[in-house]
Amino acid sequence: MGQPVRDYLLTLCVTAAVTYLLTGPVRKFAIAVGAMPAIRARDVHREPTPRLGGIAMFGGLCAGLIVADHLYNLDGVFQLSNEPRALLSGAALIWLIGVLDDKFEIDALIKLGGQMIAAAVMVIQGLTILWLPIPGIGTVALTQWQGTLLTVALVVITINAVNFVDGLDGLAAGMVCIASAASFLYTYRLWYGHMIEAAAPATLFTAILMGMCLGFLPHNMHPARIFMGDSGSMLIGLVLAAGAISVTGQVDPDAMKLFAGSEREATHAMLPVFIPLLLPLTIIAIPAADLVLAIVRRTWNGQSPFAADRGHLHHRLLEIGHSHSRAVLIMYFWSALIAFGTVGYSVHSASLWIVLVIVGLSAVGLVLLLMPRFTPRAPRWAERFVPPRYRRRGHHGKEPGAASSSAYGTQQEPGETQMGQDADEYQERRPVVAGVSGVNGATAIGPRSRLPERHKADTAR
Repeated sequence: MGQPVRDYLLTLCVTAAVTYLLTGPVRKFAIAVGAMPAIRARDVHREPTPRLGGIAMFGGLCAGLIVADHLYNLDGVFQLSNEPRALLSGAALIWLIGVLDDKFEIDALIKLGGQMIAAAVMVIQGLTILWLPIPGIGTVALTQWQGTLLTVALVVITINAVNFVDGLDGLAAGMVCIASAASFLYTYRLWYGHMIEAAAPATLFTAILMGMCLGFLPHNMHPARIFMGDSGSMLIGLVLAAGAISVTGQVDPDAMKLFAGSEREATHAMLPVFIPLLLPLTIIAIPAADLVLAIVRRTWNGQSPFAADRGHLHHRLLEIGHSHSRAVLIMYFWSALIAFGTVGYSVHSASLWIVLVIVGLSAVGLVLLLMPRFTPRAPRWAERFVPPRYRRRGHHGKEPGAASSSAYGTQQEPGETQMGQDADEYQERRPVVAGVSGVNGATAIGPRSRLPERHKADTAR
């Protein structure tokens, strides 16, 4: 891969560093301006948490584009294409709408209108779908109105899918990072594997998007110190959609030499052309399934399909006994399986072993879903690198720094055997109903382990 990979890595690292460094001051700013909405009944976190994390992510986006413009292997993207400027224009507009919503809670229809306007701004500057590949037919050119409507629809759907999945600490940023990593592998292969210049802007967009998410995740992982809010979720959703739109409809199947052999073989070989359309759907897959289940559940119970409740997939993972962090990791697992499985199948669609690996990993995921109370223990040499809940008990049956077992919400189950180890190793977490006041930290299990004495405080902050 050579020199271009180093340029992409440098752009990614600069974006991540700027996002990470800006998030701390942005958190203080959000607290100062009062961007800390009250906790709703369906929320999982326990105490008001500042939003406006999208401000730091937008700063990372700008830094990544500036650095890429000054790199030898990437400056051609800005000289030969207007798409980076179109992305920045649309991102600035959607980011501004998100900031206003995080502070003032603007109407949903206004946000929808803003999303459509941001997509239209990108279309006007050339970031649009030009044509679609149809199996058995070939490429179908789209009219200006058809391309505009399809582009706006893809942007609005992706933005709202990311916003919909943003229900747990670190969930949306991690899932978008996984989807963008899969997109980067695919678009990079198109550019340098098939020498398709049209894939260059999408490769840059996905690298910057990975940096934005990776820089924000340390502040957003459980327990989250700051939320990205709509200013962040709509921003990364738009960038994810822009990467797909940039390469969709501009990949030349003739350049990829896909039409060799019979019509059936050519149709089967056309699968890589559809990957730009499918990859954004990998992040929509889980939210879409959740949305369908929510509509069926609410309609069955005689409620409105738009009524808010606590029946989403992440809520159910918490209810069956999964911890907050494990529920997020399970969602990561399924997103990675869908995204990278799609990319892997597009590269070697005739290989049976790829299907077998996907089936095997799906079985592993189902087993993890059925083991909510299993807590892995790290080996002794790795204990300093993992959170306290994954460390082995001390000689006296207590975690290092733990005031008491009650501080962690644990209880000894009656009739539990020791099996040659301390009985404390078999203590299980007692789930706490989300929304109960008096427990600090954005968690569904108990108080923050690193601050075991804070649950004794009686004063409001």
